[in-house]
Amino acid sequence: MKIKWPNVILFFGYMFLYFPLICIVVYSFNESRLVSVWSGFSLKWYKALLSDPIILRATFTSLKVATISATVSVVIGTIAAIVITRFHGFRGKSLFIGAVTAPLVMPEVVLGLSILMLFVGMEKIFGWPAGRGTTTVIIAHITLTLSYVTMLVQARLQDFDRSIEEAALDLGASPLKVFFVITLPMIFPSIVLGWLLAFALSLDDVVIASFVAGPGATTLPMIVFSSLRFGISPEINALATILMTVLSIGVIIAAIAVHRKNSQQGISTE
Repeated sequence: MKIKWPNVILFFGYMFLYFPLICIVVYSFNESRLVSVWSGFSLKWYKALLSDPIILRATFTSLKVATISATVSVVIGTIAAIVITRFHGFRGKSLFIGAVTAPLVMPEVVLGLSILMLFVGMEKIFGWPAGRGTTTVIIAHITLTLSYVTMLVQARLQDFDRSIEEAALDLGASPLKVFFVITLPMIFPSIVLGWLLAFALSLDDVVIASFVAGPGATTLPMIVFSSLRFGISPEINALATILMTVLSIGVIIAAIAVHRKNSQQGISTE
């Protein structure tokens, strides 16, 4: 039997990526507190998680920050992508592109420190923001995720067949109606992917949040990293399992919706 080495390499590659996640899921049902010793199946860590107000508050804060920052990033990023791809003659376009894409190549430590200094300066001059909290974390995460959304939507717009828009304009449709009826549905898959990526980046961030978060805006990654000083808690495994399950369901639903949208567009164009 001939060994198919590409399949073998692919298998071990997937195992390298997903085996630690499988271990987290398995040991979240472990009765023992020690993650290296299996002593039986139990759901007590899920019960302990649901009765821990600190983790639940941090989880709610992270989900709220990620949802708001991803939504705002999608709106601003889509507008920025349209400006970059459709408006070629305005002055300062190179500066605008550089400002939008700068967070892609800037280290998060530098980005977090610069945003913190900006907030401190604005507080001294304008009196806002009064300290650090959820609002400052949301603004910082928008700054981080905006670039990724812009690049995704821009890539879709560059491959976009503008003859469809031009035909609609020739038939009397207004530019605003053309955007909402033709352009927006065709770039919708990229917008969905941009939102999911922005949500994941915001939910995962700990470096920038550590700079701009105040005492009342502790995010979940900050709680997890602080708890690692005392070892890995089974409650964290249970929380990670719940988050992976919810996010996986969300990704599957989004993938199905995008696939159906693409199929409908393919049928309509034919």
